[in-house]
Amino acid sequence: MNKRWYDIDPTVSLAVSLMRNSNIMVQYKCADLIISKSKEAGLDLSENIMTDAFNYILRRWYDTDQKIAEAFEYLKLMPDEVQKQTALELIALLQKEEAN
Repeated sequence: MNKRWYDIDPTVSLAVSLMRNSNIMVQYKCADLIISKSKEAGLDLSENIMTDAFNYILRRWYDTDQKIAEAFEYLKLMPDEVQKQTALELIALLQKEEAN
């Protein structure tokens, strides 16, 4: 069975699952966090890459919104340690949002 890229690490998988089950406004907060962490790590996606990627067939739940799709592209490209740390911060943010 092929795993999705985010299922390789259980922490990242949990963060994605929690994010998927949250409302769109919380998903946007998560996307902002992911993009911010990516930029801090020196990652920068070209506008053209994201525009092209967004024009593909929308098969994944996070493809339906360009901002969230961009955030997931950043998350996917992060170095493993940065990805895991970002996932931990996402989980904390999602828990905080759920408590409110």
